[in-house]
Amino acid sequence: MKEEIRYAFVKLEKAIAMLREGTVKAKNELEEDGVIQRFEFNFELLWKTLKIFLYDKGIDARTPRDVLKEAFKLGWLNNEDIFLNMLEDRNKASHIYNKQTSREIFRRIKNEYISALEEVLEILRREFTRMTENAN
Repeated sequence: MKEEIRYAFVKLEKAIAMLREGTVKAKNELEEDGVIQRFEFNFELLWKTLKIFLYDKGIDARTPRDVLKEAFKLGWLNNEDIFLNMLEDRNKASHIYNKQTSREIFRRIKNEYISALEEVLEILRREFTRMTENAN
């Protein structure tokens, strides 16, 4: 299980770095759309990584919303509303037919979501370190 957790964590870490890079480099609508797709991928990795961490603690959360709520209860998410907004934006992103909605989601990714994702990554890093130290 620890190897699965490490693998999920490393994938999430790389994906968040690529998302940040995308928000910095995006200069037009097409590139912003690419960032939104990266965000969708990041959100999927986030909730599935959290699910693996939770399962290791004996918590069997199955849906993204349940995973977020359980992670919040454990203190792994500092602002539940931001993550629930991410879930909503991830759901909207696959059905965007309007430029204004796209721009709003891109703005939230750049101004709110990246820092929240990086914060969770740091919390999970500490949690993983504790898990591996306790296993030895």
